[in-house]
Amino acid sequence: MPSPSPSAPPSASLFNSLIASRARAGRAAEGFALLARMLAAGVAPTAFTFAPILSSPSADARCAAQLHPHILKSGLLHSDPYSGTSLVGFFGRNGRFDDALRLFGEMPVRSVVTWNCLISSFAQHGRACDAVIWFRALVRSGNSVSDGSLVAVLPAFGTPEQVHGLVKKIAIDSFSTVANSLLNSYCTHSSTSLAENLFSEFMFRDVVSWNTMIIAFARRSLPQRALEFFWMMEGWSVLPNEITFSSVIYACTSIKGHEHGKSIHAKVIKHNLNTRPFVNTSLFDFYSKCGCTKDAHKVLEASEDSTTRWNGLISCHSDTDVPTSFFILREMLRSGVMPNEVSLSSLLKDPSVFDLLQIHSLVTRLGYDGYDYVSSAIISSYASHEMVSDALAYGGMLDPDSCAVSMNVLAGVYNRVRMYDEAKKLLLHQGCNDTVSWSILITACARNGDYAEALKFFELMRILGHHFDSYVSVSLLSICTKSNSLVLGRLLHGLIIKTNSGCLDTYVHNMLLDMYAKCGRIEECLKAFKEMEDRNIISWTAIISGLALNGFSRKALAWFKAMEEDGFKPDKVAITAVLSACRHGGLVHEGMNIFRHMKSEYSIEPEMEHYICVVDMLCKCGHLKEAEVVIRGMPFQPSAVVWRTFLQGCQTYGMIDTQVLS
Repeated sequence: MPSPSPSAPPSASLFNSLIASRARAGRAAEGFALLARMLAAGVAPTAFTFAPILSSPSADARCAAQLHPHILKSGLLHSDPYSGTSLVGFFGRNGRFDDALRLFGEMPVRSVVTWNCLISSFAQHGRACDAVIWFRALVRSGNSVSDGSLVAVLPAFGTPEQVHGLVKKIAIDSFSTVANSLLNSYCTHSSTSLAENLFSEFMFRDVVSWNTMIIAFARRSLPQRALEFFWMMEGWSVLPNEITFSSVIYACTSIKGHEHGKSIHAKVIKHNLNTRPFVNTSLFDFYSKCGCTKDAHKVLEASEDSTTRWNGLISCHSDTDVPTSFFILREMLRSGVMPNEVSLSSLLKDPSVFDLLQIHSLVTRLGYDGYDYVSSAIISSYASHEMVSDALAYGGMLDPDSCAVSMNVLAGVYNRVRMYDEAKKLLLHQGCNDTVSWSILITACARNGDYAEALKFFELMRILGHHFDSYVSVSLLSICTKSNSLVLGRLLHGLIIKTNSGCLDTYVHNMLLDMYAKCGRIEECLKAFKEMEDRNIISWTAIISGLALNGFSRKALAWFKAMEEDGFKPDKVAITAVLSACRHGGLVHEGMNIFRHMKSEYSIEPEMEHYICVVDMLCKCGHLKEAEVVIRGMPFQPSAVVWRTFLQGCQTYGMIDTQVLS
């Protein structure tokens, strides 16, 4: 009987399919083991063998180091771009840019996907300048720019207008991925009106397009507009998804729109999305903030995840009833459900010192010390209780490379206790990777008087493609004010308007008013005030103080009255500003009238600063007897400044009364 012939080894396509299925499931080690069997069976790898393993989320540096020589040995690096592109993408995703660029240079055959991998990696790691440079190199290379190229590079550009022209030129704006990415860029970096104009030009609007607009309106404090777009979306028969409902529920939470929220909840149930964790959490947050505790608990009961239920209960009480949130934590532990980083972060919102120490012990016991958001919350809590040494000691034990948020919080604590050099050292050692770290670094330099260094860091921040926020603007404007640099202040004002980076808020506007006033440009100060959409008591006080400082005492008094007519009740700082104006302008009658009515009309008890202004005003105008009456009527001991001011007035007018001094 003839012996059976040996069975043929599996084909390369079968091995490739098996390797890909393991790699996509996050089991790169199993995929690598199958590759070893494939090579042992004498089956030659193809262009589609290595890419799935390198693209797997579980692939590590060791895996790439072993695959690289196999790719070279098989000759695939020089014959086909697919394997090389996957390796470039792996190096880029892991921040190994020297290896990625070296391999990119060695590849004789590159596709547009190879370029996209490199550009995307730079953009995702915050290296915007490099991403833009390589995108321009792609355009110059003659390779066709794909939709993936534009989606990859868009986050790196400061403003979407820079890319929008190219998108129109090469007629690629019909691709939904490009159109939606461009729309998202407008929503993030420009005004919502420009985003709306682009949205109205779309020939095809999918759920991503609608979600982008709804999210933008919800985040920009335009919740009513977000709701309008949601109803419009339904009118166009576009089916909402989890993101849609979560965003529109957030909008309802912002306006405390209880009826709107209930209506959206009904639609959530209709679309069978009420058990999804993302939507569930948004609904729970909505009902909790609207004061509907029973409805919030019903939402939790519908949740499929027990940890989510417990976290929701803890979060519900952590803002208003801390003891109850700790009671819930104990019940959670008794039920056998272990808290996670969300549970612990909620408990660290506003704990007492005793509770803080207990949570810290629990965090250490459960091994959550390395979780960035938990660690940052512990540092913040210690600092809020003035336990600065504990905050600094705990922060110093953390790994800077894996706790970027905690390092930013720690640097903020250094700034708070005037340890500016330590803040700078920490951030420069860590490497500023986001806007927050750059903001803290520039603030440290500004407060420490290192103005040139702060401006140098700001320039570097811009070169690297980071967008500056209101905190950076305030720090830089304070430098302009302290150094009396009008030119620099004007340049910064223009840059804020030009970039439209969303950092021209009331706080920044108030700093602009102060800067222009102290630089002697009261006309520009008044112009900036009139351009403000949202003014507060600080804005009015800055104008009154600025007018007084520049010698316009009567105008300052008129603005004080205008502030009252506009519905703002003066605080003690505003009173000090107007009394100072009366002092500089010799408006004794008006100043005394305000001073006498401080308690009856404004419910403000005069403080030492107010008495100093009034005594100085009276003495400068020769009303020494009235100044004496004011001093005698003070409810506390006059300060040395009060006595010095009075004596200078007496010396000026040749009247020294020793009885007063006794």
